[in-house]
Amino acid sequence: MTAIADQPTRPAPGPAADEGLARRLKALACTAPLHDLDSRKVNLAGEYASYTMAEVGLAAIDLVTLNMDFDTGADRDIVLGRLLPRIAAQNPGRAVAEHERVARWVLESLINVGSVDRGFRAVYGTFGPDGAYTRRDYDFKLIEEVPGQDGGVYLRTTDEAVNVLVGALDTDVTSAQIAAEVKLEVLIRRGRLADAQLAAEQARYRTVQYAETLRRALEATRRNVRAVDWMETVPDLIDEALDHIADRYRHENAILTNIRRARDESVDGEHKRRAAELVDIVKDCIRRHTQLQTRLLEAGPLFRAEQDRQAFAAPTARSGIDLYGQLLAPVLTLPLGDATRPTDAFFARATGLRTPVAVRVADLVDLLLTPPVEREHLGAELPEPDLVATPDDSRFSEAQLEAALDLLDLPADAPRRLSGLLADARRRARDLDDEDDRDGDELAYLVALLAVHAASPPVGTAYRQGEERLLFAVDDGTRLDDPGFGGADLIVGSALLDAAGMAADRKDAKGTGTAA
Repeated sequence: MTAIADQPTRPAPGPAADEGLARRLKALACTAPLHDLDSRKVNLAGEYASYTMAEVGLAAIDLVTLNMDFDTGADRDIVLGRLLPRIAAQNPGRAVAEHERVARWVLESLINVGSVDRGFRAVYGTFGPDGAYTRRDYDFKLIEEVPGQDGGVYLRTTDEAVNVLVGALDTDVTSAQIAAEVKLEVLIRRGRLADAQLAAEQARYRTVQYAETLRRALEATRRNVRAVDWMETVPDLIDEALDHIADRYRHENAILTNIRRARDESVDGEHKRRAAELVDIVKDCIRRHTQLQTRLLEAGPLFRAEQDRQAFAAPTARSGIDLYGQLLAPVLTLPLGDATRPTDAFFARATGLRTPVAVRVADLVDLLLTPPVEREHLGAELPEPDLVATPDDSRFSEAQLEAALDLLDLPADAPRRLSGLLADARRRARDLDDEDDRDGDELAYLVALLAVHAASPPVGTAYRQGEERLLFAVDDGTRLDDPGFGGADLIVGSALLDAAGMAADRKDAKGTGTAA
């Protein structure tokens, strides 16, 4: 034990090993939201244990990636519609409404609806040059909502989501694309069309990721041309992308020829079907490369146009006032007399300047010499408004409300239990001769609603309105024994307000002749 304790401490792993560990930790973090779907499905109200939520999540990421374009993302309704058959296949006996709820829940969970920035965060550690262990935050998103050119909201997958699909993280786009193309060509030549289809889909994901890198650079240029390195980084990216597209065109056309030959020469129906699917995938890759090439050729003119526009744009205005932090929160802590000074100063200056009217001699002469216009004594005739009768969609009838208030009109010294009031309400409902009273439990429901509302009585409002009585309800811990309701058996009573008591005292004082 002493020999082990006397050994010198080994230094931390080198930067290369530490970087590889960090990449693997990030890869695990990107898959955590998918695993979290299966662990959180127990919180849904219903029987959802038989759904494989991680599989649905991967399918949702796949659909968003393949349906988004360079300029616009994927339409939410289209993604949900194409996701329903996969969910229905897991539980074909369930209702369509349940399948739609699962689809919406999975998609909103991948967007992380409900969080502040709608993103995910993971914590991992790295070793510095001195061997010190440092914890770092890794923020990422899988699916994000972006505005479209037509004013709508669309969905786009991030690089992290694409990396989850292809099983890698922070991989160089160019090298991964070349490897996928070579692998695809070899698999087709060997006739392994099932593996070739997987390789073709991975190559298409890499093409989408390449286009996303360029799109983000162009969007950042439109916001601030100085935020993007147009001296070295972006020009190198454009040159490499154009060379990459030229090579991909040659490879994909050769691959397309091999696929068609394999499709025509094969006698197996399954091989023909997979070959036809591969033809569609490779055609989609060619279409995306054509679109990417168009954007690459437009990147240079866009940079020069944005540079001219932003260089000669008017200077930005000063930052606005934080009304809550700088005005509202400090003023709420001040007395009323001291709070009027900052509020008067703010509103006097917040209304803006009022431009005075410049009077000209010609306008003044015309105004003085123009005869007054005769006006109608009663003014212009008002149009007759078209009034539409509001439909009566209230749940309770007037007879039910009158009966409920009569039951709750209790003496001040005789409170009652809610269970007894509910029993009386059901008996009263049977005795009511009202065609609107179709359900005997409606009156009991109204009595229970008024009693629960009386658990927190509006004393101040009743006092200001001059009410003489106020209904109250108190919970003493007794459970409610009722066939239609559960909870606490409240004590419901009526109390005299102080204003009514004071008025009664004044009346007594006048009657006896004594001074109040």
